[in-house]
Amino acid sequence: MPALSRFSRFLLPLLSGGLLTLAFPGMNLEIAAWIWLFPLLFLLWPMAEREGKKASSPFLSGWLAGLAFWIPNLAWLRHSSRVVGGARDDTWIGWGPELLGFAAVFGLALYCALYFGIWSWIVARFAKPDFKKLANAPWQISTWHSLRCAFIAAAAWSGLEWVRSYFPFSGFGWNGLGVALHQNVLLIQIADVVGVMGLSFLPVFVACTAWNTVSRMIMVYRGQGQCRSRLDFTFAMVLVLSIAGYGALRLGEKCKEETVTVRTVLVQPNVAQVDSWSGELGPQIYKRLHDFTRLYAEARDGVTQTDLVIWPESALPVHLYGLADHRPYFDELLGLGDYSLLTGTELHEPGQRGHVSAVLFRGGYNQRQEYNKIHLVAFGEYLPLRNIPPFSFLKGVLPGDFDPGTKAEPFLLEKPQVQLIPLICFEDTVGRMARRFVRPAPQMLVNITNDGWFLQSVETEVHLANAKFRSIELRRPMVRAANTGITCFIDTYGQVTSHLHDPVTGNTFIEGCLPGEVQVSKAGILTFYARYGDVFCIAMLALTGVFMALQFRRKKAAV
Repeated sequence: MPALSRFSRFLLPLLSGGLLTLAFPGMNLEIAAWIWLFPLLFLLWPMAEREGKKASSPFLSGWLAGLAFWIPNLAWLRHSSRVVGGARDDTWIGWGPELLGFAAVFGLALYCALYFGIWSWIVARFAKPDFKKLANAPWQISTWHSLRCAFIAAAAWSGLEWVRSYFPFSGFGWNGLGVALHQNVLLIQIADVVGVMGLSFLPVFVACTAWNTVSRMIMVYRGQGQCRSRLDFTFAMVLVLSIAGYGALRLGEKCKEETVTVRTVLVQPNVAQVDSWSGELGPQIYKRLHDFTRLYAEARDGVTQTDLVIWPESALPVHLYGLADHRPYFDELLGLGDYSLLTGTELHEPGQRGHVSAVLFRGGYNQRQEYNKIHLVAFGEYLPLRNIPPFSFLKGVLPGDFDPGTKAEPFLLEKPQVQLIPLICFEDTVGRMARRFVRPAPQMLVNITNDGWFLQSVETEVHLANAKFRSIELRRPMVRAANTGITCFIDTYGQVTSHLHDPVTGNTFIEGCLPGEVQVSKAGILTFYARYGDVFCIAMLALTGVFMALQFRRKKAAV
């Protein structure tokens, strides 16, 4: 048994992290988001100190759980360096790109796992329940004690997710615990108040109260307690039902809003990144974009059936200022009908670093609006601390940087009069970024992305799962034009109403167009999240800090 106990110190955290992985795209087993903490809590909140056995490190336990989650969860990241080496599929591409890809996965996983470790240290050091109090104190004290410990644990989790989304290098907020609920349409509606990171509070709170309740029952069964209260878990269930009720109320508003219809066509060229770089398919790509657009936007009998055509990020084989032929190309294309065209491109001014950009055309090449991407991807679009080791060692992989944009102004669509919120690539996964564009006016979110860097991996599903929450947080519909998928329409409740796929195989990595109608609210109401952002998570972080300080002061005074 002692050997098994030592083994369990490593096995249980790994089991927790592995269970959590099942809740995310690839498996989408939501139940895992509610139960994954139990093996880890067995170490962090033991019912009794084990005699003759050294207590395991809570930070190490949490960090191991984080590694078990993040390594498989980020496995798709390895393809980015493989694509640079010329990869088109999972075929071995050579030791250099393969090792660099695995290093990227392990490096980011090692960092993200730190937050699991910090959280575990906090809950074991400052929020650990006194199980004697849980099992023997009067029901009021037992219930309050359980709820307080669970609250601090959940608050610490939400607060740390906010920190991870912000630091360092503009943060990495992907796949917070709330994202695991992306298919639960009732519970996720509360994101318009607390944001997706605030939603993460709920599974942690429920799991911790459930653990306390089960522990109390076990101790009573063993004859070590007499309190049979289950009001803490009842409170947790009431909270879940209340949030579900809020979601039902929001969903009931679907047919009550007065809307503007934007007839939209999304183009998915499905161009491999290797082909995009080579330049050999440039003429074919321009023709493909032209033909797809003409198919839907050309006026027939003087009538254009499309309002907006959207091409994905980096759709143009050559940056916008790089060809004199761009002017006649766009003038001819836009002259086919009365519509607007939004495309992703790069903008390079002579003698300056370039921008990753979105451009909205109407009528001709010179009639355009431009947006330069603000939230650049570290180690993808710029190299942080470029001249400082070890970051300087990556100069050969990323020889130059893009400049970030500075203005978060929506595009103005003329027909119909609707504002477009342009989000390039991973900007649709950053709530604080998207809310900067929100105005009290009819608006729709437009994401243009190129996920071809990650080949035919689960990344496209992961990206979509994270992006859905922007529509809920801001109550703006979203359209996504992706080079290799997933191209889709998302309503204001985070539901994918249609997506481009092969009707026989279900494959989303195809070439094609997806037409549809976007219903945009005329009211342009600002949600609580749109007005105040991640204030809930910041408050949770502050409360955690205050509680830790009080606990530390109390323990110090008791010495």
